[in-house]
Amino acid sequence: MQDEQPTIDAALARRLVAEQFPHWAHLPVRAMPTQGWDNRSFLLGSGMVLRLPSAQAYAAQVPREQRWLPYLRRHLPVEIPQPLAQGRPGCGYPFAWSVYRWIDGDTVASRPPSDLHLFVTDLARFLNALRAVPAADGPAAGEDNFHRGGALGVYDAQAREAFAVLRDRIDAEVALRVWDAGLASAWAQPPVWVHGDIAPGNLLVRAGRLAAVIDFGQLAVGDPACDLAIAWSYLRAPQRETFRATLGLDAATWQRGKAWALWKAAIMTAGIAPTTQAEEQASKRTLDEVLATVAG
Repeated sequence: MQDEQPTIDAALARRLVAEQFPHWAHLPVRAMPTQGWDNRSFLLGSGMVLRLPSAQAYAAQVPREQRWLPYLRRHLPVEIPQPLAQGRPGCGYPFAWSVYRWIDGDTVASRPPSDLHLFVTDLARFLNALRAVPAADGPAAGEDNFHRGGALGVYDAQAREAFAVLRDRIDAEVALRVWDAGLASAWAQPPVWVHGDIAPGNLLVRAGRLAAVIDFGQLAVGDPACDLAIAWSYLRAPQRETFRATLGLDAATWQRGKAWALWKAAIMTAGIAPTTQAEEQASKRTLDEVLATVAG
């Protein structure tokens, strides 16, 4: 059962700001036109963003980002969110919440980059830089970040259920081969930083170049394979090869990345995970891409 979601609107956000940050109470609060699933976002004035977790399942993202984003910012080649303040529960809202500095740019979901080759090179270099940040004290993958950076096997039963539901719509035998190949290996090196949700809605571009990466709520240290799923969910064959070559990761990690993409697309297409119509359509395209490139 999904957590019951509190009603989160601009009026609530305005009350929280007035109660806890009165020096900002004069600033207008407006709902962002596009909302994510994990958080509800609001513009505060012209230079700040409020992010309020939408349910208990996402509440741990606030301290995770507050703790680690300032550290990571010093090491990365593009902008990432800068926490300005942390709010506490109040006004009937039960979770901690965050204030960030606004980052200008268009999401890749809303304005695809004009030069995909340049974009994927920028993205791969960002992920390489992220993996290179010292990670000895970073947070381990687990339930509170939906196991991003952890072992694929956590989702084994769910993936197989999805393949069974979809058996009349996909080649379930091929899907199982891709999945089993992903399960056959594990990250054997020291844990590295992973973003956990590299997706078009979390990548900002300016003048056609990757300018920022946002939404680090699933951040962890572990296996970087989960950050490769965009290779099948968004990229196509020529860009995927550029991405793979620039990343320089081994074939087994690439295979686990393909399995992550397959799992997410399968559970959303099968209706096992909550999704919007647009996300379901995108998931179907991802399934087609993964299953058509089994030999890739």
